[in-house]
Amino acid sequence: MALQASLDPTAIDAGCCSIGGLAAPASRAGTGADPRAYVVVGDDGTARLDAVVETLDCPSCVPSIEGVLGRLDGMLAARVNAGQRRIHLEWDPARLDLDRILGALDGLGHRIAAYDAARLGGREVDEVGRGLLRALAVAGFAFANVMLVSVAVWAGLAQDMGPGTRAFLHWVSALIALPAIVYAGRPFFGSALAALRSGTTNMDVPIAIGVSLATGMSLLETTRNGPHVFFDAALGLLFFLLIGRFLDRSLRGRAFAAAQNLLALRAVSAVVIGRDRRTEVRAIDAVRPGDLVAVAVGETVPVDGRVAAGRSDVDAALVTGESLPQPVAPGTVVHAGTVNLTAPIEVETAAAGSGTLLAEIAAMMDRAGQAKARYVRLADRISRIYAPVIHALALAAFAGWMALGGADWRHALMISVAVLIVTCPCALGLAVPAVQVGAVGRLLKRGAYVKSGDALERLARADTVVFDKTGTLTLGRPRLEGIDDADCVGDSGEVLAVAAALARRSTHPLARALAAAAGDGPAADDVREEPGCGLEAVLSGVRVRLGRRDWVGGATAATPHAGPEIWLRRGDAPAVRLRFVDAPRPDAAEVVAGLQARGLRVVLLSGDGRAVVDDLADRIGIDERRAECLPGDKIAVLERLAAEGRRVAMVGDGLNDAPALAAAFVSLSPATAADVSQTAADLVFRGDSLAPVLEALDVARRADMLVRQNVGLALAYNLVAVPLAVAGLVTPLIAAVVMSASSLAVTGNALRVQRGR
Repeated sequence: MALQASLDPTAIDAGCCSIGGLAAPASRAGTGADPRAYVVVGDDGTARLDAVVETLDCPSCVPSIEGVLGRLDGMLAARVNAGQRRIHLEWDPARLDLDRILGALDGLGHRIAAYDAARLGGREVDEVGRGLLRALAVAGFAFANVMLVSVAVWAGLAQDMGPGTRAFLHWVSALIALPAIVYAGRPFFGSALAALRSGTTNMDVPIAIGVSLATGMSLLETTRNGPHVFFDAALGLLFFLLIGRFLDRSLRGRAFAAAQNLLALRAVSAVVIGRDRRTEVRAIDAVRPGDLVAVAVGETVPVDGRVAAGRSDVDAALVTGESLPQPVAPGTVVHAGTVNLTAPIEVETAAAGSGTLLAEIAAMMDRAGQAKARYVRLADRISRIYAPVIHALALAAFAGWMALGGADWRHALMISVAVLIVTCPCALGLAVPAVQVGAVGRLLKRGAYVKSGDALERLARADTVVFDKTGTLTLGRPRLEGIDDADCVGDSGEVLAVAAALARRSTHPLARALAAAAGDGPAADDVREEPGCGLEAVLSGVRVRLGRRDWVGGATAATPHAGPEIWLRRGDAPAVRLRFVDAPRPDAAEVVAGLQARGLRVVLLSGDGRAVVDDLADRIGIDERRAECLPGDKIAVLERLAAEGRRVAMVGDGLNDAPALAAAFVSLSPATAADVSQTAADLVFRGDSLAPVLEALDVARRADMLVRQNVGLALAYNLVAVPLAVAGLVTPLIAAVVMSASSLAVTGNALRVQRGR
């Protein structure tokens, strides 16, 4: 089954799916949309579900979720995207049911809900954010007040404060700190307890242990009237961690805002016109191909289709990348998400819901986010072993200080707490996903859709770009350039009118261009089309042919034309040539020059004739070109380049380019390309501009640089901070500040991918 119900936030909950065992307890399904109604069973019998992990706040939880679910008998795939908190599940319903999957997640302390773009991008995020802000406010208020008390104690210790006064102030600190720690620490304590119950660990475990040890030890010192308590350190840890978690959540949401805004453009209903011209409002899932949909002025077009009635202007920047309104008339293709601007129109539906271009773009974004590149897999592996190493290191620090006799057990315990806190691998877990999400979001706004998780990684390593010609370097929309030898058979206007009368009966690109050049006019009757040759009709008793030179009988000595051409012959009169030109994309020369300036080798491969290919290559500055290439020839060239050690980025659009796109190291395709070419490509770009190719290369290289920087920052932080903590030079409070700062530094560095050219 090609359609993904999980991509449709307007799907109506019709009850449980037909898969056995889906009646899971409601408490397991999360607070959002019930995921049971969003399970899709494919033609191969595989059950699939895309959902949101509502409780996922820490990247280190990803390996434990994927590991536990992956061990379930019948689970085929379980992939978690920490950046979007998304999970993609595939399983065999004959061996596994959703109840067991939800139960396993419940054991880990996680809840899932069906993916809902509006809820994910708005209300649900606000609710979670408000909860974090409330916890942050409580922790901050308590931290400030306990610090005031602590300052008084520190001053008193320097001025011989009596033990009674000191004990009173410690109890005041305890009364302020204990309820605040219980409330503000819930995001960490709940996650840590769930992980421990399931026999796993995550980043929140060392945090919870550190806070609990500092609090428990402080309470013990208070009851025995000891000189030092650490309530300020426990509250400070929670305060700075909550700041980091809230800002991290906000920054990640901002980085992927483009995709969420795109999904928010989807309509939830449409006004359908019946055969009796009566209208009814239907949910978008109930609209079927062939239905006539009314779109009023100012409304978003809810479906993909063709305009059946009315003339208007639409804001089609989503599809074409053009900022100016585009005119539409009967026969014009419009897409869901475009906005009708000037007059009502009626659209005959071709696709609705998850079959629209908008849903396809969303699916591309989702696949890009779910897939894991080399650096993501590396970070996952490191995070998976990190928590056990942290605990072992903290225990070794405690035992070492006790064995060496350099401190009493309380000081040794504080050192181990500092080690637990400072080694939290949040920065490493965020190092790669934050960059990946930011890069994909930036390219989406610039008109390029990333389809695979490692596409940018491969594009950054490309050193050769191979272009197809027609539809890639050119617009693929030929226009009439001129008419040769018209004086022999009449004026050019008459020749054009006769040729257009036949052309209006054909869908061939050159025929459409000819009809467009002539404007409105009558179409000839009884036109016969000879496949691969042309059109023939009898007009006013004269047989007229329009098509190939050899079929029409054109002059063999005609001057070669570097472009498409068709010939017109009326009766026994000499044939007339109509010359066309397929204009290059407006910025083709600039983009080619930009690629060459970045050190890339640029090659043109085309199936067109030598004269046509040379003319275009000379105009846009490509020295290395090859004409008359069959699909097999293109693959052979790519294989030869690969054998030379070149990493080729192939840019093509035609049906014949699909094998080459699939064979290339990385591939790009315009949105106007054949479906099979878009399927084979790693990135798809829209609009008449070729600039997204250059933009994608720049973003890919920048993202690769930032990923390396982030991984280096995370590792360097640990190499410096861990020895200092083990040496006892870092207090728990300082450890909390440093650890939060490292996570924010990594996330902030990742957002640099969205800035610049």
